[in-house]
Amino acid sequence: MTYVDVVAVRHDGSAPAGQTTVIRLLGLLPAHWSCTPEVSTDRVCLRIVPDGRTDRAAVRRAVARVLADTALCGWSEEP
Repeated sequence: MTYVDVVAVRHDGSAPAGQTTVIRLLGLLPAHWSCTPEVSTDRVCLRIVPDGRTDRAAVRRAVARVLADTALCGWSEEP
């Protein structure tokens, strides 16, 4: 099974903590992707298992779009 690990970090202390952010992230990603989160206050790691038609680049693009949502202001993907 192929997966993609994505890490988001909080760079603005006034942004919601990881426990809230992970709910928002999961809610904005495609529902048919399997996601396993690891969450701390300032860091969220998602292990994403996309469907068989979706490649790593498409996952990264989707995550970038999600992190651009105003609900996730103060968070960005870790390089």
